[in-house]
Amino acid sequence: MLKLYSFGPGANSLKPLLTLYEKGLPFEGHRLNPAAFEHHSDWFKAINPNGQVPALVDQGRVITESTVICEYLEDEHPTEVRLRPDNSYDRAQMRIWTKWVDEYFCWCVSTIGWSRMVSQMAKAISAEEFEERVKAIPIPEQQVKWRRARDGFPQDLLDEEMRKIGVSVRRLNDHLADNEWLAGGMYSLADICNYAIAGGMQFGFAELVNAHDTPHLVRWIEQIAARPAVKRMYAEVPMESLKPQD
Repeated sequence: MLKLYSFGPGANSLKPLLTLYEKGLPFEGHRLNPAAFEHHSDWFKAINPNGQVPALVDQGRVITESTVICEYLEDEHPTEVRLRPDNSYDRAQMRIWTKWVDEYFCWCVSTIGWSRMVSQMAKAISAEEFEERVKAIPIPEQQVKWRRARDGFPQDLLDEEMRKIGVSVRRLNDHLADNEWLAGGMYSLADICNYAIAGGMQFGFAELVNAHDTPHLVRWIEQIAARPAVKRMYAEVPMESLKPQD
């Protein structure tokens, strides 16, 4: 039985969740609680020493990195539902989109999300507890991000990230004006990985993503959200709360 450790249906955790549901693969889901810093606990770092989700365990083998997990599932667990184009050119186009979301789009949205939500969690605990939590974080860059979340992200950084989000949503909208899906004329991992970041932006970033300014992007978001596998996943896998734990 496949085991997936995640935060539930949001951001990078959403990528393998959607892939598993679209392919109809049975799996054992383990939702970690970010508000309890469960991903930095010793038991989970024994699974992924980086202390990050998602992580997939398949017959004792651990696969990390969200997009890599999705490709692994296509390679090792083929089903009638295909999420990659067959020919090399279209598959390359798919990977250009997954690479872009991992290296550009995800990061600017993540910074704003941390500023809006994670900062509240970081500020809600005592200074002593915060320092203990930071010590348990394996990746130095993540320690810096947590300190920024507690102290407040510089406004010039937030402004630059919002500019990048604007660039990102316009790029998606322009491409989707002439294409139903992002690559190969089919629903693929390119769509899943980008939807994991863009889904719901018409609510959280309504000034940038809306029916007037980005109609093609909104159409694509709503089209994916209406898929039976996506609706089933949201119904069965609730989102974890970011509220601090007592």
